[in-house]
Amino acid sequence: MSWEWGVIWQYIPRLLDGAWLTLELVLVSGLIGIALAIPLALMRASSRTWVKAFPFLYIYFFRGTPLLVQIFLVYYGASQFEAVRESFLWPVLKQPYWCAIIAFSLNTAAYSAELFRSAIQAIPSGEIEAAEAMGMSKPVQIRRIIMPRAFGIALPAYGNEVILMLKGSALASTITLLDITGMARTIIARTYTPLEMFLAAGLVYLAISALIIALFRFMEYRFNRYQYYHHTDTPEDLDPQLRDQHIDS
Repeated sequence: MSWEWGVIWQYIPRLLDGAWLTLELVLVSGLIGIALAIPLALMRASSRTWVKAFPFLYIYFFRGTPLLVQIFLVYYGASQFEAVRESFLWPVLKQPYWCAIIAFSLNTAAYSAELFRSAIQAIPSGEIEAAEAMGMSKPVQIRRIIMPRAFGIALPAYGNEVILMLKGSALASTITLLDITGMARTIIARTYTPLEMFLAAGLVYLAISALIIALFRFMEYRFNRYQYYHHTDTPEDLDPQLRDQHIDS
């Protein structure tokens, strides 16, 4: 078996073109997914059964079925209904790009909603009680206390979800989109070098994953700065009445 390094260098610009589409799919579907996940998470965290019933069923469906099946249901399933083909949605649903965006958004919204729901329920009750003691209404609590705090708690896990979105975006190639994987398969059909092209595609995915990890590490440091504060020793000449025995110990 001969290793064709020249094929990799020749077609790496094509793979980078596919990388832009991959990043676009992940970014757009991620933003839409967060917009859907926040109200779903708030409804899931509700104590009322009738409020959390719908998000529970939604999350159960999209977490319990494969992403590939969801893509096929949107791409192939919608066109089976004449009402859809004659509606104003058909110019969107007939395009594989938007079908992929819809499927990815609905899928990541389900996973993100569970992350935010668990983060909301992990907020110390004392912080909520302090907000209520200050006279904050429920919408103000959500905007100023609950969601910022929940986002900081869920941020490390959400970074993993974005990585999973990146890897799941490879399924977009099954509906004719030329993302990284789709572009690699197209090149392989021309050059018959599957090992070289899939290795190159894997390296591109690794590079994007490294950038995403670095971005979320930075965001985690910014949003959870209190975890990185270093304790300073109490001055020896401090008035004994001002000392805190718990800190000194």
